[in-house]
Amino acid sequence: MNTRFSSLDRRRFLRGTGVALALPWFESFAASKTVKRRRLATFYMPDGVPMPLEEDPSFKDWSWFPHGSGKDYMFTKCMETLEPLRDELTVFSGLSHPAVRRVHGHSNADQFLTGADTGADGDYQNSISLDQVFAAEAGKHTRHASLVMSTDGGTGSPRGAQTMSYNRSGRPIPAEHKPKRIFDMLFVKSGPDAARQLALSESALDDLMADARSLKRSLSQHDQETLAEYLQSVRDTEVKVEKAKRWLNIPLPQVEVDHLKLDVTPEDPRNYLRTMYELIYLAFKTDSTRVATYQLGRENGVGISDYLGRAVGFKLTHQLSHETKKPEGYKNFGTYCRFINDELGRFVSKLKATPEPGGDGNMLDNTAVLFGSASSAFHLSRNYPLMLFGGGNLGFNHGQYRRYNTSNQATSGIANDSGWRAEMSGTELPLSNLYLSMLHKLGVETDSFGGSTEPLSGV
Repeated sequence: MNTRFSSLDRRRFLRGTGVALALPWFESFAASKTVKRRRLATFYMPDGVPMPLEEDPSFKDWSWFPHGSGKDYMFTKCMETLEPLRDELTVFSGLSHPAVRRVHGHSNADQFLTGADTGADGDYQNSISLDQVFAAEAGKHTRHASLVMSTDGGTGSPRGAQTMSYNRSGRPIPAEHKPKRIFDMLFVKSGPDAARQLALSESALDDLMADARSLKRSLSQHDQETLAEYLQSVRDTEVKVEKAKRWLNIPLPQVEVDHLKLDVTPEDPRNYLRTMYELIYLAFKTDSTRVATYQLGRENGVGISDYLGRAVGFKLTHQLSHETKKPEGYKNFGTYCRFINDELGRFVSKLKATPEPGGDGNMLDNTAVLFGSASSAFHLSRNYPLMLFGGGNLGFNHGQYRRYNTSNQATSGIANDSGWRAEMSGTELPLSNLYLSMLHKLGVETDSFGGSTEPLSGV
C-alpha cells in the first residue's frame, strides 16, 4: 500500500466508525393505525449436526433431520422440544451453496448468509450478506439498522468468521458479544457529550476525505482502487453520523432490566444464550431494530464459544462432532443440539406469545427466524441443516419438512476428514434460492441474490 495513504490519521477515522445509528423513519405515524413491520433474525451453529446411518442404533433418536417428509414427519430427540412450534416451522434438507461444496466446513461460516465463493485458500472475497440486504431497507425505519452479535465477538479472520454479517463491499461487520455493551447501545444514552462526539466525528471525517482526495493524483491505478474502496467506507460512516444526529434527541425506549444478567459470559452458557436471545427480543419489541444476526460459535472449536457444551455436561463443544463413533457419541452430540434447539425454541415461543405492538397478530407472525449451519455430517459442506420459523403475516408456509435431496443418507455416517472429501450422490439446490424467496416476502425487490435468480417454490 502507498506509504502516504497508509499514514492517514487512523484515530480520527476510528472516532467516526464507532457510530452505528440509523436514520429515523416516521411512517408509523401515518393515518393507518396498524403498523406493518417485517423483521429478520438469523442464527448460526458451527460444526454441523449428528447424522448417523440408518443401520446405526442411534439413527432413530439422534439423527438431527426428522424422519419422514412433507407434513408427515417426526422429530427425533434432537428437536422434539420444538414440537409446540410445528405449525410455525419448516425444516429443510438438500440445500447448500454450490460455490463451496468442495470446501471443508471449518472454512464455511463466512459464506453462510452470502453464498459467495470464499474458497478454501488463497485470495479471499466475500459479498453482502442476506441480513444487510434487508437492513438497507428496514434500517430506514429504526434507530439501529441491524444488530450484529456473536459469542466470540469481532470479525475473526478470513474463513474463520466470528460474524455472520458482511457489508456491500463484502467486508465483515464486527459482532458484539458482551451483553452489557449491547444493552447500553440499545437502551442507554451515551451521555451529555453525545452531540460533541458526533461533531468531532463529522469534523474528523471531513479531514479524512480532504486528505484522501489529495493523494489521488499521486497513486497508481491499483492504489486508486484501494483508495476508492476506502472512501466508500468513509462515506458509509458519514451516513451513520448523519443518522445519529437525527436520532440524538429522540428518547430511548424504556425496558425492564431486573431479569437480565448483563454481566454473564459464555462460561455460564445457558444464561448467556438466554440473555443474548432476550436482548434480540427487546430490540425487536421496542422497534430499535428489525434485523439481528447471532453466530453462536466459530468453526473448528476456536474461541470461548466452544464452552457452550458445558450447559449439558461436556467440557468442550467442537470435539463432540469428532467423537460420534465412540460409545454414545451420537447421543452426546445430539444432546448438545437438543440444548441449542431448546433455547432457540424459547426465543421463538416468546415472539409468538407477544402481541405485535400496534399491529396484527403476534411478533412471530411478522418475524422470519432462520437457523442453520454451513455443514452437515462431520463438516461436510453439503445438505445444510436449516430451520425457518415464523413470518405468517409475511406469507411463509410452514408445518413441513421440505426435502430437496433424494436421501439424507448420501451425507450421513461421515466421521473423518477422508469422508468429507468423498463424492456425494444426488443433487442439491442452491441455498440462495431460499434467501431470494425470503427477501421477496420481506418486501425487498430484487431479481437475484448470492448467485441465485430463482426463488424456492412453496416456501
